[in-house]
Amino acid sequence: MRIENIKDVFFDLDHTLWDFDKNSKITFENIFARNHPTVLIDTFITHYIPINQACWKLYQYDKITHQQLRYDRLKLSFDAIGYEITDDAIALISEEYIELLTENNHLFDGTLEILNYLSQKYKLHVITNGFANVQVKKINNAKLNTYFATITNSEMAGVKKPNPIIFEYALDLAKARKESSIMIGDSIDADVLGALDAGIDAIYFNESRQNVTHAVKQINHLLELKNYL
Repeated sequence: MRIENIKDVFFDLDHTLWDFDKNSKITFENIFARNHPTVLIDTFITHYIPINQACWKLYQYDKITHQQLRYDRLKLSFDAIGYEITDDAIALISEEYIELLTENNHLFDGTLEILNYLSQKYKLHVITNGFANVQVKKINNAKLNTYFATITNSEMAGVKKPNPIIFEYALDLAKARKESSIMIGDSIDADVLGALDAGIDAIYFNESRQNVTHAVKQINHLLELKNYL
């Protein structure tokens, strides 16, 4: 089951190492408590999570812009719970959310243990579609920066996962070879199939235990990477 000849391990960040949903909920709780106290956070988050994922998928394939993503995910979520709010108020929440999000840095269970384990043998890297300045803050504030030799984001590469160009960019930056690299992430499309299409091996982090129709390597907990690496 172990994968031989790997030298470079590439990780996605959000939903793979950094617990986006937990950190996002805490951020919204703080914002709504001050400015929109009648919003029921659990109801909002129930709608926000799938809406945010759908908006990111559109952004991933360049069907909406960065600004549209930030507006649409909030507007559609407020509409879903029947909460009337102005565009100006959405703009303020969007800015405050981005500013405060990186102050909460809950990681998935096993993150530090697996990074410590892997860093003894491999060079570790990040490939993320997230906004560059936000992702750097997340990594620094969560004290993950010492683990990674390189961090590639979509703004640097000019394209987003699953476009093969971002994987090529990351390999060049890391001075790594496809044949001795592997990608680990929570998105079948962006991380796993994107990497495989680019000629890089991949492992699907299926923490939520989704049904998978593709025959891919997968784990449900980060420490299960020890079975492969």
